[in-house]
Amino acid sequence: MVNSPNLTQAEIGVIQLLLHGMSNKAMAETLMVSIRTIESHISHALLKTGCRSRLELVLWWLNQTTEPHGQPIGKLPPMPA
Repeated sequence: MVNSPNLTQAEIGVIQLLLHGMSNKAMAETLMVSIRTIESHISHALLKTGCRSRLELVLWWLNQTTEPHGQPIGKLPPMPA
């Protein structure tokens, strides 16, 4: 389980889409929200985790979802259709 510092489901969902390398525009289209909403979710997730960039946020997520010996706890979320 992810040690998430009060991340909302929306913020977690956006982080999972970042794992696929999606742009803000692609995430907005996939989730049917505005680009500004995506930017807001990313900004809030960065603040809550103490990360300074999208890359750092993805690395933080991967660290949280990996066992101490580097084995993934779960699979990469499926790519949205």
